[in-house]
Order: sequence, then structure tokens, then C-alpha cells
Amino acid sequence: MAGNHILDAGKLLHAAQAQTGLDDYGDTTLPARFTLAVDQLLKIGMNEDGQRAAAAVCHGLLTSRLRFVEDRRQNPRLAGEVIERPLFVTGEPRSGTTLLHALLSVDPDARALRFWEVMYPSPPPGLAPTQDPRRAQADADWREINTMAPEWLKIHPYNDMLGAGLPECERTWAFDFRVMTPTAWWRAPIGMYVGGMPTDAPAQYRIHKAMLQHCQYGQPKKRWALKGFHGPRLEAFFDAYPDARLIWTHRDPVQVTASRIAMATTLTRAFAGHADEREQAAIHLGATRAGINDTLANPLVDDPRIFHVRYTDFVADPIGTIATFYDFCGIDMTTAAQQAMRDYLAHNRGDRYGKFVYTTDMIGVDIAALHREFAPYRARFGLDIEQRKS
Repeated sequence: MAGNHILDAGKLLHAAQAQTGLDDYGDTTLPARFTLAVDQLLKIGMNEDGQRAAAAVCHGLLTSRLRFVEDRRQNPRLAGEVIERPLFVTGEPRSGTTLLHALLSVDPDARALRFWEVMYPSPPPGLAPTQDPRRAQADADWREINTMAPEWLKIHPYNDMLGAGLPECERTWAFDFRVMTPTAWWRAPIGMYVGGMPTDAPAQYRIHKAMLQHCQYGQPKKRWALKGFHGPRLEAFFDAYPDARLIWTHRDPVQVTASRIAMATTLTRAFAGHADEREQAAIHLGATRAGINDTLANPLVDDPRIFHVRYTDFVADPIGTIATFYDFCGIDMTTAAQQAMRDYLAHNRGDRYGKFVYTTDMIGVDIAALHREFAPYRARFGLDIEQRKS
């Protein structure tokens, strides 16, 4: 294929090291894993312009990784930061987790990761000037993303927060080449890329905790409020954060599947220029099935540090749900927190950029049979079949 020399793992690694003058990635397995990531990119069949865009993303992630590790080498105190009693939101995609995370984040006693911090983590944000240019750079990046994928604002209206937006925990793994999240790869024509990357849950949580330590250093200590898809990694998750509390939303898996297919198709079309809806349907029905099966089989789902909540209950009473979760965690729901959450709901309607429309027809299978398949999950968490027209 013409242009294959552009995506040459060895040359990209060398270029990142030459630019930074650094060669320690903090993990001796990183170069081999990066080579596997490049192999995956080459299989997509990008043209030369696409490969150049992907190479630029690779370069940015590699140099960011090198500088991040160098920060920790130069300042060993970063590794001494204690991440105490963090709160995490989890659940299947499209089950209310983003709104829940947003509400937790506006509590004056809480703090969340921000996109500008994970997109440009070096130097540690707490050591940077108030008018940090990285904020403006991340805002510009997000304006570019929103221009490329305007429908994303219907799916995730919270993207209007730009660089101050709330990344999922998986975004901290972008420069570890274990995921290819669109918020790192939007300039490369790969769409919403799923799978194909080697995972190592303990290693991933080491990176995640390092990012929290990095962002906490030099700043007032507040309770972390975070969101990620932690269900399949509970053992490593609790090993990393033994005093964490996890709120887990549960929604009718048929609606979850339809919504995530519509989202994936929309984003893949926006960033890759084309999307096969049947292919996306197969990928994301498979992903939902895997998530549901893991949840039902995993004994740690019953861990006493986990608070399970139905999506419909959360939607009906968001602040009341959080108050109950706070009580579960031994946290006071202050008047200031309640007011901040009420203000957020009043000024951030979920349909402020238009209604996100999807139907179960997108799944492409017998829906009645799918409801029967997911009946054990609905029974386990007390879920009804969700009735919605679109």
C-alpha cells in the first residue's frame, strides 16, 4: 500500500524520542505494544493523508507519554500523592453515567479530571500558571471535534464544555496504546475503533492512578469523582482503589444496544467518512452481550463497596439518587452540593442541541428474542423492559 512507510513504528518511536530528548516510556513493554497498535492502524487501509494524520496522533501520544514519565522522574513526590476514597460511576454505555458523573463533579467538595489535563498532562496542572495555555489548546481541539461531528452534541451535549469537559477513565490510557478513544484519535480516519488492543487491567490502573496523582499534586485536596467502564475489571479496580465507592447504573440492555449502535455509527461516519450500520450493530450488540454476561458471572458485582441503581430511578430523581449514594458512602449531601446539582440540571438540558434519535430496529435481530436473552439481567437488577418510541 502506498504510504505505508509513514506508519512505521520504529521511526515514530525514534522521532518522539528525538523531539523530547527522552527515551523512558515508564514501561519496557510500551514499544512492542505501540508496534501492535500501528499494525492495527495499517489494517484499516487508510490512504496517505489518513496515515499522516494517524502518525501525527501517534507522535503526540508518544511525546506526551515521555514527558509525563519524565515529570514523575524529576519529581518523585508525585508518586506519593494519596488518592483517598474516590467515587466512581460505571455502567453500560448509554445508561445515564455521563449525567451522573457531571452531577457528582459539580459538588464543591469534589473534583473531576478535565479533558485539558489528560490531553496535555505535562507539566502537572498544579504547577502551571492560572492562565495555562493548555486550556485554550484543548478548547480549540474540542471546537474542531464538534465541527467534525456536530451530531455528537446531541448524543453527548456535555461536549460543549470543551477542554473543561469530563473524560472517561479510559482516556487516561490513550498514551498507553490500550484503547483508541475518539477523543484522542479524531484527526485520524479510523472512526469509533473498538478492540484489537492488548489489555492488562493492573497496568491500566497504575497509569490511571498516576494520572490522578499528577493532576492532584499542588492543588487543594478534594474528593475525586470519576467515570469509566470498570465492571469487567473489578478485581484490578479494587486492588488499585480499595477504599473507592462505585455507583453502577443499570438499564434495559436492548435500549443500551440500540443507543450505542446509533452513537457508534454517527461517530464513525463523522471521523472516518463512512460507516456500515450492520457492522456497527454486530460489534456493539456483541459488546453489550459481553458486558451483560460478565456482570452476571462476576462475583465481585456483589461487593459491598458497590451501589447499584436503576437507570429509570436515576432519571426520575437524579439528586435524590445521589443523596442516597452519598449516604451509602458516608458523605454529607451539603446544601451547596444540592444547589450546584439543581443549577446544573436547570441550565444543561439533555436535548439542548436537539433530540438524539435511535430505534431498536437498528439492532437487526429479533427484539423479542433479545428481551428473552437479557431477562436474567433484568431480573437480577429489577429492570423493566423500557418502552420508548425513539
